Amino acid sequence: MLAVADEVVEQLWTEQVRQHEVDLIVAAGDLPFDYLEFLANALDKPCVFVPGNHDADLTGYANVRGLWTKAGHPVRWPGPTGAVNADERVVDVAGLRIAGLGGSIRYNKGPNQWTERQQARRARRVARLAGWRRLRDGRGVDVLLTHSPPLDCGDEPDAPHRGFSCLHGLVSRLRPPLLLHGHIHPHGHPKPDRQLGDTRVVNVVGYKVLDIAVPEEVRRA
Repeated sequence: MLAVADEVVEQLWTEQVRQHEVDLIVAAGDLPFDYLEFLANALDKPCVFVPGNHDADLTGYANVRGLWTKAGHPVRWPGPTGAVNADERVVDVAGLRIAGLGGSIRYNKGPNQWTERQQARRARRVARLAGWRRLRDGRGVDVLLTHSPPLDCGDEPDAPHRGFSCLHGLVSRLRPPLLLHGHIHPHGHPKPDRQLGDTRVVNVVGYKVLDIAVPEEVRRA
């Protein structure tokens, strides 16, 4: 898996990206959408993303038989062509089940910013969707993909970079092996992985190549 967020890596925006043998691209927000399109096309692999606080507002769009609409009117979707927006959703892509929750804590009037209460409401919806999927097929979530980290788990003390408290509860309910997030720039200082229970929390600003096993029941199907 190639995980990217927040900072464009120049060598990835060239044919050099093909040296990475991955089955999936996941993006944790705040990247040019044409960058994500290039990665998906160059690697010929699916891309799953959540929006960051510097991305366009993608709420309210619906895709019906390939036609994008908003408020009932045909529109051009501003997101990356062909990519799967996992924000407030649970999606199955490349053999993995991915739950997504984009955006940052609200610090001004920009898009994709949420109060703690708003994000907690969105997190509860994701938990319900994941629960319904588990009841249907017995499978849990493999990756929780977020833009912001959990509060006090790799975040920063300044207001725009504070994490969400509600992510602790969501991790406790979903118990994914991985939580991948962006938003917190290393600024030359590597950000160590952290642990929330059995969940490994990874800051993927720039990029990370990660190995995650496809569940045995999916491989057998």
